[in-house]
Amino acid sequence: MKKVFLTYILISALGFLALAQEAIGISEGLNFDSSSEKELWEAGQQNPYLLFRAVEAEGSLSDDKWDDLVAILDKKFKKKGTHLNVLRNIFEKSHQQLFKTYEQHSTFNDMMIVGKYDCVSASAALALLLDRYGFHYKVVETDYHVFIVVNHEGNEIILESTLPIGGMITAASEVVSYLEGYKADESVALKSLNQRLGAPKIDLSDNAIFRKVNLTQLAGLQYYNDAISHFNEQSFDKASAQLHKALQLYNSERIEGLKALAEEQASLLASN
Repeated sequence: MKKVFLTYILISALGFLALAQEAIGISEGLNFDSSSEKELWEAGQQNPYLLFRAVEAEGSLSDDKWDDLVAILDKKFKKKGTHLNVLRNIFEKSHQQLFKTYEQHSTFNDMMIVGKYDCVSASAALALLLDRYGFHYKVVETDYHVFIVVNHEGNEIILESTLPIGGMITAASEVVSYLEGYKADESVALKSLNQRLGAPKIDLSDNAIFRKVNLTQLAGLQYYNDAISHFNEQSFDKASAQLHKALQLYNSERIEGLKALAEEQASLLASN
């Protein structure tokens, strides 16, 4: 028995070491803003929460707000399980505790520190909580917006993070209407590479993107959003560095396209 236990410990240790080496291997050749970002990036390969905290990770980061929210929701979940009321609590308590002020291109850390959020950071928080409590859901990426669809007891429910009031859509007809507004046409090209994912849909023309993304890919979209800020400020080298990291997380045509454009613009600036 003792030999079996020691063998188990050895295998576990080797597995952990392999995962650590894999994370470090993924980070090779990437430019990080700080040691904090690099550490969060590497640890985040196994824990998406840390990956979301990696962008703009300067200074000390506190988990207190997150821990307080989880403590509240844990109590609700222990009483009700995956009940509709728990789902409603996740949405409402997240707005009360974390989502204070909508501002396009707000990172997960902005949200945790000062309460500024956008559809990417807020959807990330909601998805992490849905994972924790065992709800079946998908994060949907569209041309310029991200939202969540929860499958609860055979019914689809929309979680529109940018709407504190009315953002949890349960009526079947309203869900159908909402999804129809984002339906993609495969023949349509993405209109702009350097427009952030942020606000709900205001352009009613045809859409190019409607796809499910996982948490790692969503973290890639947060890096993409950050890169757009640098690109629009003509900091093309910085934008390219952020897009390189984004591509490691999400091999997406929009990220690849903007990275090529950023590198081209950086080259033009250097030659002038």
